[in-house]
Amino acid sequence: MKSLTKITVILAVLFTGIVSSAMAQRTIEIIGTDHMKFDVTTIEATPGEEITIRLTTKSNLPKQAMAHNVVVVDNDIDVNEFANASARARDNQYLAPDYEDDIIAATDLAGGGETVEVTFTVPEEEGDYEYICSFPGHYAAGMKGVLTVKQ
Repeated sequence: MKSLTKITVILAVLFTGIVSSAMAQRTIEIIGTDHMKFDVTTIEATPGEEITIRLTTKSNLPKQAMAHNVVVVDNDIDVNEFANASARARDNQYLAPDYEDDIIAATDLAGGGETVEVTFTVPEEEGDYEYICSFPGHYAAGMKGVLTVKQ
């Protein structure tokens, strides 16, 4: 009987470890450079997954001239219009206030040598969600990627 209890306890501990490992939050490391590109342009996630995006900016320029962020937006907006509106929102971290409800997640701006991150729950709806840098001109230069949500 004692052996059965020990085995049950061991199996319970192992199962708990497996489940917590499977549910562990994932961190995606992204680097932004003076070339106005992200080094990671595709992220895959499952609906409802909790992930962290950690952005590091590698730049020798002053933050006022070269800063980056990562902004994940809903898949039913015109991202070009969002980027243009955000470029005029300097006092709001270059995030257009009119699109506040369309932003799924956003990091703060990071200047050279700085690292910022955001943790969020991936949308339940499967599909492709763009992420961009909303600093003026960066989206137009190609600083963007896609978060693909699927089972």
